[in-house]
Amino acid sequence: MTYAGPDITAELGGAGMGAAVARNPLTATAPSDVIAEIDGVSVEALMQEYGSPLFVLSERVMRQRAEAQRRAFRERYRKVEFAWSFKTNPLDAVCRVFRSEGWMAEVVSSYEYGKARQLGYPGREVIINGPYKREATVRRALGEGALIQIDNWDELLMLEGIAAELGGPFDVGLRVMIPTGRAPTWSKFGFSATNGEAHQAALRLIRNPALRLHTLHTHIGTYVLDPEAYRVATQVLLGLREALREETGHLVGCLNLGGGFASDSLLHGMAGPASSVIPSIDRYAEAITGPLNQLPARERPLLRLETGRHLVDNAGWLLSTVVVVKGRGQPRSAPPEGVAAKTGWTGPAELPQRPGYVLDAGVNLLYTASWFAIQASPAQPGAAPVEPVRLLGDLCMEIDVIREHVYLPRLQTGDRLVLHPVGAYNINQSMTFIHLRPAVVMIDAQGRPRVIRRREELADAGSLEETPEKLARSA
Repeated sequence: MTYAGPDITAELGGAGMGAAVARNPLTATAPSDVIAEIDGVSVEALMQEYGSPLFVLSERVMRQRAEAQRRAFRERYRKVEFAWSFKTNPLDAVCRVFRSEGWMAEVVSSYEYGKARQLGYPGREVIINGPYKREATVRRALGEGALIQIDNWDELLMLEGIAAELGGPFDVGLRVMIPTGRAPTWSKFGFSATNGEAHQAALRLIRNPALRLHTLHTHIGTYVLDPEAYRVATQVLLGLREALREETGHLVGCLNLGGGFASDSLLHGMAGPASSVIPSIDRYAEAITGPLNQLPARERPLLRLETGRHLVDNAGWLLSTVVVVKGRGQPRSAPPEGVAAKTGWTGPAELPQRPGYVLDAGVNLLYTASWFAIQASPAQPGAAPVEPVRLLGDLCMEIDVIREHVYLPRLQTGDRLVLHPVGAYNINQSMTFIHLRPAVVMIDAQGRPRVIRRREELADAGSLEETPEKLARSA
């Protein structure tokens, strides 16, 4: 008998390299339960009232996350202050929630600094970060008592000149770049701790009579999944602090460990559920405060943290509507009769498409969908069983894919889909591209929905434009 090789079906032979991954349930987020309500408010009622798509934020969840973080750190270390990261979600109502919780403001631009002051934060409750700070903002911030955390030599030189001119002394911080070996190194920011650069910059600040080195700061990254990375960073800052004291007698009074604590999101390809992957806030707190508590009580510094994603991501949902169903029930296609003869095309028969749902929300609203496998849940019971589908946005772009592979019950046009968590970075990084941006509603602590950013209209999109008179006349 002549050996015949295995019969590779057309489906397997024509499938892409990701075919095996698509069949592995560990690589796909498990189907969610139906989300028909948020904080007791009907999803359908919200969409009927405020339109689709719609961002929804929960004041209750934000306050719960703030309280959990406050408790986790203060139960272990009393001398701790918290700052809200404006870049994560700068909506006025969100910033006011965290200010009412006692959070300071952490800002990274002239825009954010101005917004913090406009919202009533006194200068002494504002921390300024970032690789570039405008001179006018630096002058204003120094005069108003804000703490500037210096990122680089050019900035240090600018601060020295302004401080000398204004008279000083002014409290400042120094940002330190620390490779922890437990998280990807953010090398763009700060003075290196490993080559002596941070030590030399700190000495220069200590010896300048117009400046006072108030804070040693590091922000080791974002979505850091290993809490022990923070223990390493804390130990490095403490070592630098002690070396400076031995050399100058100056004991830096504050350590700022930044943020980067993860929310309940999963990166594409991660096996869930999130509860099995994401560390608790207590583990982050233990890693940071452990080394601090080993110091004599009188030598323990003020601890500051600058948190964003961990506080607000879980508090945000995007409500959307299925507007098109793609690829369901389509038979395997082959070149139409006569096409090969007329065109010479003999390409492979098209595989049947995985069903896909086009939503009225795309990557123009979901910036973080590029990295995170945002969970999708129907707002109404669906037909069993669940099946693997694609979630597509409605932009005129092939790359507008929210989820390449997610399990959902069978849906139809007009069904509602709830995407979560999306409270961090998506609202402020959404864009007016092809569509105007949707409204944002916050459900307050009493369960009442309130519009905190109205739906954009055509006049909003064009309000900054100016047309040359010649073109206007020719219209």
